[in-house]
Amino acid sequence: MDKNNITKEYTNGEVTIVWQSGKCIHSGMCVKNNPAVFHPREKPWIKPEASTSEEIMSAIDKCPSGALSYYKNEG
Repeated sequence: MDKNNITKEYTNGEVTIVWQSGKCIHSGMCVKNNPAVFHPREKPWIKPEASTSEEIMSAIDKCPSGALSYYKNEG
């Protein structure tokens, strides 16, 4: 496994956040736009249960690198 290019998923049941470490440029936009969810100094660093799905999707839409994306879970 390439430690510099990891893909991880985090879900709150409604939406799943996809993080691709190899694309991340560390702009900090995720933290600035939703500090309740994104905690870069903690593990796990993404806590999707800490915010609404709408707020999570809005913050991810502002990610300049595309390292963060999401998909809505079915059902």
